[in-house]
Amino acid sequence: MRKTILPLVVFVVAIGIALVMQAAYIVNERQQAIVLQFGEHVRTVQTPGLYFKIPFIQNVFYTESRILLADGRPEEYLTLDKKRLLVDHISRWRIVDPLVYYQRLRTEEVAVARLQQVIASQLREEIARHEFITVIREEREAIMENVARASRPAIAEFGIELLDVRIKRLDLPSEVQESVFARMEAERNRIALRYRAEGEEAARQIRAQADKEREIILATAQEQAERIRGEGDARATAIYAAAYGEDPEFYAFLRRLEAYERILGDGATLVLDAESDLLRFLESTK
Repeated sequence: MRKTILPLVVFVVAIGIALVMQAAYIVNERQQAIVLQFGEHVRTVQTPGLYFKIPFIQNVFYTESRILLADGRPEEYLTLDKKRLLVDHISRWRIVDPLVYYQRLRTEEVAVARLQQVIASQLREEIARHEFITVIREEREAIMENVARASRPAIAEFGIELLDVRIKRLDLPSEVQESVFARMEAERNRIALRYRAEGEEAARQIRAQADKEREIILATAQEQAERIRGEGDARATAIYAAAYGEDPEFYAFLRRLEAYERILGDGATLVLDAESDLLRFLESTK
């Protein structure tokens, strides 16, 4: 009898454990859930904890309660002045109504695709209202705020709250980049040539001014040298004249000695008239 009851007890316990496991479910702090019965909504659970449902009749669909990030695909947009832009954006969103989210989207992949459609449409309209330079410089923040504000009503229909939209990368299409870079290179070369020409012109002016100043300095120095030389010669002449006036005969004697020194060298032969004044001081005295 005991051998017959024991397997029955084990079976009942196993069934009980299975029922409890099927009836209990846990919602953690990162999740929210909806309970469905034959596809019909029973309740929504957005508070973490342990909950129970009817086994095998009700099932649980979990969704994220955290803020999620959607990284969009880069797409081309046209500005007001008909310039093409390649914009890569990201958005932050979260599920606020799990039931609507389940009914309209079911999966995160579908939710991200719908988000990108709505945001890309609003982004296209918003960029088309601004010129290229304002999108690049001044209006990026305002454009993103306008896109997020315009996208929220459409996205809310999916049980989703759009928190914000940001531009991750803003660039030109590759074929446009090449032409822009070519124009930039040509512009830089033109500026470089202008700077070189201006530098050469400035160098010529500096060299001309330096040459002019050099000539002025040399002329001034030459003038001063000639004046000083003339003054020196005049003073020397005055000194010589004063010295000669003291003793003319002695001066004549010195002049002849200097002449002898210049004329009479080693092996020199002179033929002079006996009455030559040059020989007057060479005559021997008795």
